[in-house]
Amino acid sequence: MSTPDTASATPAPPTAPTSAPPGGRGGVGRTIARYVRIAPASIALAAIVLVTSIISGTLWGAATTGGDSLVWAAGVTSTIRAAFWWTPFTALFVPEDPAQLIITLVLALTVMAASERLIGTARAVLAFLVTGILAVALGVLLQWAAAGIGELWATVTEFDFTLDPTVGIVGTLMTASAFASSLWRRRIRLLTFAVVLVFVLYNGDQNNVYRLIAALLGLGLGVVLRRGRLRRLRRSSHGETRTLVAAIVAITAFGPLLALLPPGGFGPLSFVAALFERPAVNVAQVLARCDVSYSSNCRSELQLVSIQGPGPLLLSVLPLALLLLAAIGLRRGRRFALLLAIVVNAAMVVLPFTVLGGDIALEARSMEALWPALEVLLWLLAAVLVPIALIALLIATRSQFQLRSPREAIVRFGIVVVCAFALLALAYLIAALWSLTEFVPDATVADAFASTLRRFVPAGFLSVLGTPVIPTTSIVVLLYQWVGPAFWVVFVFATLQLYRSSFTGRTLADEEHFRALLRDGGGGTLGFMGTWPGNVYWFSSDGESAIAYRVINGIAITLSDPVCRPERAERTISEFVQFCDANSWTPVFYSVHGAFLPVFEALGWPTMSVGEETLMHPQTFDLVGKPWQKVRQAHNRGIKARISTLWTSWDDLSPLIQTQITAVSEQWVSEKELPEMGFTLGWMAELKDPDVRLYLAFDPDGGLQAVTSWLPSWRDGRVVGWTIDFMRRADGSMPGIMEFVIASAAQHMRDEGVEVLSLSGAPLATKPGEDADDPADQTAMDRLLALLAHTLEPAYGFASLFAFKSKFNPTYETIYMAYPDQLALPAIGNAIGKAYLPDANAREYVALARTLVR
Repeated sequence: MSTPDTASATPAPPTAPTSAPPGGRGGVGRTIARYVRIAPASIALAAIVLVTSIISGTLWGAATTGGDSLVWAAGVTSTIRAAFWWTPFTALFVPEDPAQLIITLVLALTVMAASERLIGTARAVLAFLVTGILAVALGVLLQWAAAGIGELWATVTEFDFTLDPTVGIVGTLMTASAFASSLWRRRIRLLTFAVVLVFVLYNGDQNNVYRLIAALLGLGLGVVLRRGRLRRLRRSSHGETRTLVAAIVAITAFGPLLALLPPGGFGPLSFVAALFERPAVNVAQVLARCDVSYSSNCRSELQLVSIQGPGPLLLSVLPLALLLLAAIGLRRGRRFALLLAIVVNAAMVVLPFTVLGGDIALEARSMEALWPALEVLLWLLAAVLVPIALIALLIATRSQFQLRSPREAIVRFGIVVVCAFALLALAYLIAALWSLTEFVPDATVADAFASTLRRFVPAGFLSVLGTPVIPTTSIVVLLYQWVGPAFWVVFVFATLQLYRSSFTGRTLADEEHFRALLRDGGGGTLGFMGTWPGNVYWFSSDGESAIAYRVINGIAITLSDPVCRPERAERTISEFVQFCDANSWTPVFYSVHGAFLPVFEALGWPTMSVGEETLMHPQTFDLVGKPWQKVRQAHNRGIKARISTLWTSWDDLSPLIQTQITAVSEQWVSEKELPEMGFTLGWMAELKDPDVRLYLAFDPDGGLQAVTSWLPSWRDGRVVGWTIDFMRRADGSMPGIMEFVIASAAQHMRDEGVEVLSLSGAPLATKPGEDADDPADQTAMDRLLALLAHTLEPAYGFASLFAFKSKFNPTYETIYMAYPDQLALPAIGNAIGKAYLPDANAREYVALARTLVR
């Protein structure tokens, strides 16, 4: 695309605004009105919950059994024993405390609203009531029946009560999932069940059990309401599988922390929270007593002292942090992340036994006491089920995680990690050996080595490393607390760097192959931009098709149309999508023309306009008629001023002219504080390509007036089109010099038999006449792009550039962006921004911001 500075050659006259700027009050009002139309039930639920929290007093404090809460709350005590039969209904509209009120309001206005948009208001209300009431009623009945036979969980929670609107919201979400696309249906169901099950297993309070029942009921109700045959499960793509596996690993990482949430964990896996508990202990008294006389109690007391302080606390959450680190890598398809997740989960299998220290004993003095004792044992054994299940999942999906880092990146990672461990361990060991008598109890050399190892291990595993020795010297205490966390911080950052390393280089053979395919045809009028630095190439399996792309933060951004014959478009795009999927990249086709939209529609991909390309047709070009008046005047002025032109290439220019072009360009750059844009905007390096042509304008004295560069497009080895890229005019050049140059270039191309002259794309522009479309018909993305164009106009003048190109009475062809998933749009936007501004520094960003707010 041509650089947007040239509009200043002949500024467009200012026009009075015909409407409020995008994103103004009118836009916000329409957005709110549309939201109210889509989600009235969700808004009503939020209002009802807010009102009931005021009436019941839960807006200010938690509900208690001593107040009026039992009248609203469901539970064995209220619903069955007090015969408050209405409580399964009222419990869905009253929050239990201020925290749950906030959560309910957020979920009602987001999750519930999204569900209502999918299934409509009437079905959303039905789903909320049916799944919510039945889930609470069934949960209470099961709780009451299980308590009657002495089941452990039901007995402990028998006197608890429930006030929880989120039960109905979960049921509504699962009902709505039946109406979602296959991609979103899988996401909603898998992630919702993962979250709900983790809460049930670790926190275990009856509200979580009711949510699980509501989710199951929602599945059935969705099938009934859809009134169609059951949808066949579709195979997930590699990228989707990796995303879901990574999400499950991340969700389970938080499980032990959920056991610490009020009212305290009582799920099958909740006792793992012992890893994070810090029993109160008087450190000074224990150290003083055990230093004088090492009694039989000192070993257990020193174990408690050894896990006090910020360092051991940070190490205690290490398994969870490493699982989250693994999830990040799994999302990217990294093999190292797969191995890391398996190792951490294997350690989590051992953890329950190390936490208990091997002290497991069952006593059952009668047959009646045998069942509760066995139930406790089953709960303890169940703690290993989640990590074992995750290991099985990771092994089953191991083929999805095949991305390995280059050898040099692995070596660099190993050096960093080993050196960090060696230096930190050595620092502590030297300090410990220097002060062996300053430990409690007095340490031996063997104790110092064992204590060094303990510094890098989470608290739950310390019982297998023998009796701890506690330092009392300040420098040793400092190292005792912090060498472990410091090492794992280095490990985390080194691992993140390892995730980023991959080979995406291009070779000279690749570039020659790509250019050969360009000459055969394909790539469109913007296809030659794929030869620019920063792009790498993908070739089809038979080598007959190619796509230029660049990878930024896991987003593979293509440039222009695929380089292939028209009949190969669908196959080429599909193969490239599979290639990106295998590499855990999100493919984005940027600046593609409308001829390829049917392929993306068949894939189910969203598309959006990202600009307009302006096209001229040299074989029918003339300067006759009123529409050409301004261009004709500039052209005639150039002839009278005896402006001469030269069609050439960089290598054919004399050093003197090359120097003049460089000076004109550097003069323009020096006057701009704004960051230079790249990606689809070429600079000096790009116009030096042997295939690029320059069209220069000189005054009668040989002084350079203006320079333009033109990118070729071929068909069957013959140039059939030229696309303008680089445009610069010298200071003091003739007014209208750019109009003269382009008109003269069109005449030259007409004589050469060129079919198409492209004035390149105008980013964020719309065709004349489309600006007046009904705002109500615009999508949210349309409004966002309009706001972006309005915001960037003072800095880059995209609209002014488009107005300048419109002087040449072109035809317009919309260029599009196609992408697979709307959730990826923030990441896509960030990647495209970095593609356009790859080398911007802080000063340039400040200048850009200053320009935008003027």
